[in-house]
Amino acid sequence: MQTKVAITGMGIVSSIGISVEENFHALISKKSGISSVELIETRHANEIKVGEIKITNQQWQKMLQLPDSNSFTRTAMLGAYAAKQAIENAAITNVNEVRTGFISSTSVGGMDFTEKHYKQYENHPEYIKYIESHNAGDTSNKIANYLGIKGFVSTISTACSSAANAIMLGTTMIENGYLDRVIVGGTDALSKFTINGFKTLMILSDTYNTPFDQNRKGLNLGEAAAYLVLESDEVVKNNNKNVLAYVCGYGNANDAFHQTASSENGEGAYLAMKQAFNKACILPDAIDYINVHGTATPNNDLSEGRALERIFAKTPAFSSTKAYTGHTLAAAAAIEAVYSVLALQNNTVFPTLNFKTPMEEFNLIPETEVISKEINYVLSNSFGFGGNCSTLIFGK
Repeated sequence: MQTKVAITGMGIVSSIGISVEENFHALISKKSGISSVELIETRHANEIKVGEIKITNQQWQKMLQLPDSNSFTRTAMLGAYAAKQAIENAAITNVNEVRTGFISSTSVGGMDFTEKHYKQYENHPEYIKYIESHNAGDTSNKIANYLGIKGFVSTISTACSSAANAIMLGTTMIENGYLDRVIVGGTDALSKFTINGFKTLMILSDTYNTPFDQNRKGLNLGEAAAYLVLESDEVVKNNNKNVLAYVCGYGNANDAFHQTASSENGEGAYLAMKQAFNKACILPDAIDYINVHGTATPNNDLSEGRALERIFAKTPAFSSTKAYTGHTLAAAAAIEAVYSVLALQNNTVFPTLNFKTPMEEFNLIPETEVISKEINYVLSNSFGFGGNCSTLIFGK
């Protein structure tokens, strides 16, 4: 069984850029993508800030060269654009030349369109195609068809850990010889449903989010998509592929504590990290940088911080990039996987924005400036509603 699976391509769209290069430049320039709502009609527009990509659906349709008759929702369009980037970045000209799969994750699915049309579609046949695009699997199938993938296609929806679990599943399928190549990641667009839902939970901030700050008020929702191309050693060697990084370890656990809250001692996060270290066959002190889940909600940052203290004798440099992009739900682990690989490639720790006051419960202070240091392993945490906790470890 293989111990590492290669990452040979990446693609990303977020509120800080619609390419890997644009995202990296924003991260090292401390340029946030958090802003006021512009593209969604919501009564909460003046009450919240979001990580919104300022490109309309009509513009996305043109950029993707989709026919007017298409039924791509915004979620599907974001995903198709990022996944196409990833394939091009991996220098793949024939996507089906080896056993290729596509594993995508989403929480929103097609609801960014169905929420607009479900009251009228019975009297407007032209809206039915969007109602039929509601389910999460339809988004994955549309992206796979757009890419021309004819093999295995699957969808994962485990809330905010979804894309991490997509990466895990893709990795295990290569490790166990089921596939040679898998495009993995996630996509989510902003929608009224998610804005209203998180508003009801009272965990949205009315200002810029402040991860791991004593005075944090909650998260900013965001929209994004990111995909990575995973390939086996055999494909890499036979095609002399450029390897960006490796998936070295992964873990998934559930603290079974609450539907929308993490346990106070971070049990699920602790177990997920422990599994990831066991899989990677490294000790915690090998980690050079942690991309924390860091949502800036009172519960998450406290729970994750306690889990970090439990697993690390001395917590390494860490930061949350959600102050740049907002919390992009099912896409979060995928965009942060891209950021983790960029950290490895550039030996760079990305800063946490907006941090001022350390939390009183422990002595964990995120990095607030760009740091250059040797980075061989990056750990990335992603924790979802329902207690679903996932950890990935990437290495050079």
